[in-house]
Amino acid sequence: MTTPPPQQPIPNPYSGAPVPPNPYSGAPVPPNPYAGTAAQQPNPYAQPYAGHPGQPPTGHPGPHPAGYPAAPGAVPHDPAYAPPYAHAPAPGCRNCGAPETANFAVRAHVGVLVMMRFHTLNGPFCRRCGRALVRVMTTKTLCQGWWSPFSLVIFTPFTLIWNLIAAMKFGKLPYSDPAPGRQQLDEGPPVHARPLAYVAIVPLLWFTWVAVNIYLDASGRR
Repeated sequence: MTTPPPQQPIPNPYSGAPVPPNPYSGAPVPPNPYAGTAAQQPNPYAQPYAGHPGQPPTGHPGPHPAGYPAAPGAVPHDPAYAPPYAHAPAPGCRNCGAPETANFAVRAHVGVLVMMRFHTLNGPFCRRCGRALVRVMTTKTLCQGWWSPFSLVIFTPFTLIWNLIAAMKFGKLPYSDPAPGRQQLDEGPPVHARPLAYVAIVPLLWFTWVAVNIYLDASGRR
């Protein structure tokens, strides 16, 4: 029995190593044209080393650690740079930008059976904008703030007293002009001249009737 000749490993034509002649044909195999070019071409996806690991990435406007050079193409840090939200709000009325203001909130309360809602508008407001908001929010409270037990006894009286103090604070301010391009709120008629404010008479009369009957029953005068 004849033993076959040992098999020679087939060389990898892409490894860059010299390729021996084909043992079956005797003709040399042409060299690989791509051999050795991979190590010569730079990696297009490689990122350049930017210095210290804590250094901001390229193009970031932040400062660089002391003693480490900035990355190529980095934007120099401008000390005057700050995002818009980092600045303090401009002084003046929140609505119109008038300079003479009082930093006081205006409130409204709505109570319906077991549901209650609280509305708060924080200042600062100028004289006209503050008084206009007080009149609107007070009228809303007088109309819709009496229709639950806790609103009738606690929250609505507290809201009305709060808005009364706010009206006094805004009323002490001098008149001032709004900022260019902005407009002040219209004060409108006073609260007592608005028909919706008198809706409060109905629950107040009902509460008075209930309180009188409870007193008469407790004292035995009925």
